[in-house]
Amino acid sequence: MSENVRLAAGDVELTITPANGCRLGSLRVAGAELLRQGERYGCFPMVPWCGRTDRGAFLNGATRHRLPLNAPPHAIHGTGRDTAWRTARADATEAVFTYDLADPWPYTGRVTQTVELTDSSLTLRLGVETYDDSFPAQAGWHPWFNRTVDGSEVALDFAPAWQEERGDDHLPTGRRVEPRPGPWDDCFGMPDGVSATLTWPGVLELEVASRSPWVVVYDEQEAAVCVEPQSGPPNGLNTHPRLVTPIDPLEVATTWTWRRL
Repeated sequence: MSENVRLAAGDVELTITPANGCRLGSLRVAGAELLRQGERYGCFPMVPWCGRTDRGAFLNGATRHRLPLNAPPHAIHGTGRDTAWRTARADATEAVFTYDLADPWPYTGRVTQTVELTDSSLTLRLGVETYDDSFPAQAGWHPWFNRTVDGSEVALDFAPAWQEERGDDHLPTGRRVEPRPGPWDDCFGMPDGVSATLTWPGVLELEVASRSPWVVVYDEQEAAVCVEPQSGPPNGLNTHPRLVTPIDPLEVATTWTWRRL
């Protein structure tokens, strides 16, 4: 089992837990913890799908597959967060982790997560490759940012072009609507790339950025705010399938940049 990996740059410390879904277990800037603590929290990779997949079913061409319903009646957030990853390489400020796709995912392939830390930024990358047949996939991250850091409560600022209308089943209906006020458990479109700023007044300002146009925001819990850049919307295996082929892996990245206030 892979031991925890610790990276550091200046007064920034990052802990990755490969055995627990390769999640970021802790991100501390000048001693302030930014991520909600606990084995289910931190920041975990969502792969090979993001959010909910409708009743755990998806099509690849004419072939229908079923996934375990880990958030009944749907399958949620992929298999990567429940998997022990292998540490391929780690030094003071960078690390690379991998795992092989296996049951209950019906296709073979490899997932790679790369982590790069500086004293003012964190860059995460996910890659999904196939060993054999092409298949639809998604990838992204689910960070649980502490709502309160050093006694300061976070303010979230982002300007999406649209909101995916959410049905009673928590899946997008396919309609795009004007962004509505929170609280949210919703997907938004940002066609020029994700950009969202979390500000803990007097403590820290942090921007979550990605070239991907999709972000889910979840802020219905008192303890944390989640800003989740991802390669497609919830249920995207069915509604926005992006095929991973032998010559075209899926690659997605996010960079978090912060400044002390």
